[in-house]
Amino acid sequence: QVQLVESGGGLVQAGGSLRLSCAASGRTFTDNAVGWFRQAPGKEREFVAAITWALGNTYYADSMKGRFTISRDNAKNTVYLQMNSLKPEDTAVYYCAAGSNTVVVRKKDTVPYWGQGTPVTVAA
Repeated sequence: QVQLVESGGGLVQAGGSLRLSCAASGRTFTDNAVGWFRQAPGKEREFVAAITWALGNTYYADSMKGRFTISRDNAKNTVYLQMNSLKPEDTAVYYCAAGSNTVVVRKKDTVPYWGQGTPVTVAA
């Protein structure tokens, strides 16, 4: 059973930056990828980015490319989401997701493991 704990959310002014962290424990050799999703009030949970533990291959939602960067530290079993040039529309709860591959962790309906989420609020 994989456990995921997010941190790093908070209140930031528009144009600012935040770095979210996702600490993973209980990983097995089949849990090869981690993704980030977000869910704004009244909206569906949407994919943000994903990364593989082994090679660090990255995937982004088209709308996130350029401002968001996903990375991982294998020694710390931690995945990061660096968010720059934040906009009020980035306000959401951000969730970490883990699974066997990046296909699984890019679709909310196939993700087997979720973190509890960390809220991000971007003030105009």
